[in-house]
Amino acid sequence: MPGFGSLEKSPYISLILGVIFISVAVVYTCTGKVWVRFNGWVYRAKEPRAFWREVTGYYFVGVCFVVVFLFLVGARPN
Repeated sequence: MPGFGSLEKSPYISLILGVIFISVAVVYTCTGKVWVRFNGWVYRAKEPRAFWREVTGYYFVGVCFVVVFLFLVGARPN
């Protein structure tokens, strides 16, 4: 059975992290509140600018991880 070390070296860790970040962003978008470090919860109705800035950050990081995964898989030799 492969250990965690083999997962670190595979490009699939980028895909897993990307899916996690995008899933968290979807949950925060649907609930209307996002956890911000040092500030606690930010609600969409009370502070829409701060809310969307944080949620956009989660989406952006998730998409970046997926792009890294696609680059690593595409760059593999046959």
